[in-house]
Amino acid sequence: MEFRRIHALPPYAFAEIDALKVSARRAGEDVVDLGFGNPDLPSPEIAVEKLAEAARNPRNHRYSATRGLPRLRLAISDLYKRQFDVDLDPDTEVCVTIGAKEGFSHLMWVLLGPGDTALVPSPSYPIHIWGPILAGAGVHYVRLGPDQDFFANLEAAWEQAWPRPRVVVMSFPHNPTGTCVDLDFMARMVGFARDHDVVLVHDFAYAELGFDGYRPPSVLEVPGAKDVAVELYSLTKSFSMAGWRVGFMLGNAEVVGALARLKSYLDYGTFQPIQIASIVAMNEAPDYPKEVAEVYRGRRDALVDGLARIGWQIPKPEGTMFVWAPIPEAYAEMKSLEFAKLLVREAQVAVSPGVGFGPGGEGFVRFALVENEQRIHQAIRGIRRALTKLA
Repeated sequence: MEFRRIHALPPYAFAEIDALKVSARRAGEDVVDLGFGNPDLPSPEIAVEKLAEAARNPRNHRYSATRGLPRLRLAISDLYKRQFDVDLDPDTEVCVTIGAKEGFSHLMWVLLGPGDTALVPSPSYPIHIWGPILAGAGVHYVRLGPDQDFFANLEAAWEQAWPRPRVVVMSFPHNPTGTCVDLDFMARMVGFARDHDVVLVHDFAYAELGFDGYRPPSVLEVPGAKDVAVELYSLTKSFSMAGWRVGFMLGNAEVVGALARLKSYLDYGTFQPIQIASIVAMNEAPDYPKEVAEVYRGRRDALVDGLARIGWQIPKPEGTMFVWAPIPEAYAEMKSLEFAKLLVREAQVAVSPGVGFGPGGEGFVRFALVENEQRIHQAIRGIRRALTKLA
């Protein structure tokens, strides 16, 4: 049978590593899984309790509002005012999404179609590449990562792209590279979007995960940003609520309204008790993201310092829950998928191969900080045994 859209999707490189991991575990091996970025920390207890309470009320079992409960939209508006001093109109500049991934994907449907193009970082979180493609558009890559000038690369990509792009995608702190930017950079991006008449889409998934005094900026902090930009915020990482699937599209009222109109044909929103519990999480556990960030900082230090001791030098990222690691020089002849397979087989450690994040990811692997520090130390011991050519 012939299918539409999915025929263009490449084999999911991460699935090969996952299959090796599952096979090893079935054989009795204890694999430390630092591959899939699935947060292991619990959600705020106060939100869990509210979810259980709200789920027992049959009035909450009905369809909800596509755009999200008014009080939930007010809660995210209040959070943005506290955290970023950004004013949002909860009625026109906020739409609740079923996680950031759903919101981004459907946003591409309303912004792009066949014959259009988008500028997308490379490497990138896969949906940032495939969201525009699944909408029928073309993608032009903008190199990002160590030793790359993203803004200069963006300007060069714009000049080479035809037809002219309608959308620029960005996400900082960046998955997978850990690249972080400041508010001046965001202002340059807003200026670029205004000068070139494009919509700037910022996936702010790691909004609260900054370390060592670094505070990730919201693009909406830039004066006038709402003229050209929208931002995706999610409870997934900040509040460790990955499975709850609660995200938000924020910013330009026209773009937010277009997404809300599309979603009115596609879904009835997230289960209402989840929305109610999310209100409580943001309003009554506002410091929880700081606790989450401190855990990830400790894990980052344990991993990067431990790898340095065995001869694998990696820069410490200032944000995200990932470490982007160049394949050691002694193993540089290996492709990232081959190297990741070696780590599963010989070190009993699962990581994500860089090639799974697009063409700019080759030569790297990504560690997800989703195991505790004791397990990370176990992973380092396994890697030392396996990588015998390290200095």
